[in-house]
Amino acid sequence: MSGKSLEKKHLNRRTIVSAIMILIVIPATIFLGIYFLNDRRYYFISLLIIIYTMVPFIMIFEKREPQARELVIIAVLTAIAVAGRGAFYMIPQFKPVVAIVIITGVSLGAESGFLVGALTGFVSNFFFGQGPWTPWQMFCFGIIGFLAGILFQKGIIKKTRLSLCIYGGLSTFFIYGGIIDLGSLLIFTSNFSWKALLATYISGFWFNIVHAIATVFFLFFISQPMIEKLDRVKIKYGLIEIE
Repeated sequence: MSGKSLEKKHLNRRTIVSAIMILIVIPATIFLGIYFLNDRRYYFISLLIIIYTMVPFIMIFEKREPQARELVIIAVLTAIAVAGRGAFYMIPQFKPVVAIVIITGVSLGAESGFLVGALTGFVSNFFFGQGPWTPWQMFCFGIIGFLAGILFQKGIIKKTRLSLCIYGGLSTFFIYGGIIDLGSLLIFTSNFSWKALLATYISGFWFNIVHAIATVFFLFFISQPMIEKLDRVKIKYGLIEIE
């Protein structure tokens, strides 16, 4: 194995900062909003999440000036995810957002995956409705994209349909469904109990199943064309690299 390959297997400083922001700072901020702001400052919490996400993302450009086309590709992917969520509004939970976020994480890196996921949750809710659930959705979409980038960097998932579909289905059901159901319980009741959490998971089971099936469906059909296109764009223009 080459030295470059070995280096790629190890997480760099930027990714470690991202992990601290995403796994510690952002959840702490969401809980701050619940217990100290009574979920009435969800716009403020949502903007904080975006700011936290931008810190490690900006570190990508710490040794050079960012090029407009590198930021445009993030904006375009976010717009596609937002449009996809809106296009399937009539089918509850059957949305392509997680699939697009996973493709972003695998193709452009963990930080980009989280940023596209968080922005998609925030922007799309101007159409679906903003509320105390927005920071939770931003975090859920983002963390799946972030983990996709990390797991791809570590060689655990590949750019194949099978690998992406397996990760997509499992992450949508367990990560998105598990976190968003917990968030729903904390938002709508002040008395947490394990029985209430179990009831919430049971009631949300079929919604999470449909969401997971949708992610697998969209990954199966759009992952390879989108990844090939993004790889060609990266090679042609020298876009965001994760090494």
